[in-house]
Amino acid sequence: MKTQILDHQQVQKILKRMAFQIYEKNFDKKDLIFAAISGQGIEIAKFVKVALEEISKIKIQLLEIQIDKGKPSFNGAEVNFNGIKLNDKTVIMFDDVLNTGRTLIFGMHPFLQHPLRSIQVAVLVDRNHKNFPVSADFIGLSLQTTTQEHVSVTMKSGKVSVYLQ
Repeated sequence: MKTQILDHQQVQKILKRMAFQIYEKNFDKKDLIFAAISGQGIEIAKFVKVALEEISKIKIQLLEIQIDKGKPSFNGAEVNFNGIKLNDKTVIMFDDVLNTGRTLIFGMHPFLQHPLRSIQVAVLVDRNHKNFPVSADFIGLSLQTTTQEHVSVTMKSGKVSVYLQ
């Protein structure tokens, strides 16, 4: 059975709040790099980027991390840096759901080849089933679930919803 836990309006409010939290933690930065897992992660990052640009003068560059979520690996995470210099930059990684941390830890690998200032993590839903040492700095919703339950983030006609099944 599929149960909606967040509708589009709730998701929008959560992501706007997340933009304010990111600004509070990074108010002293002139620019940030948003790096998002392809799929729903990139859509979440785009929304937060717009919201953050509305409330601050921070310049944000968006990068997409291509990774096979079903079988992530260090060599499988690809990012087109488009000439963006990462030296001494803060990277905020985005994904829709943080479950075990596996996708995010492999997604970080291409960035660890650069001398970054820091990596922060933002997720819409944190399920708290960590198998890897990844924790989110910015969490939309912390949700206690069983390992048999599945959280899905869907986007239809530009509307984002979160379901539990």
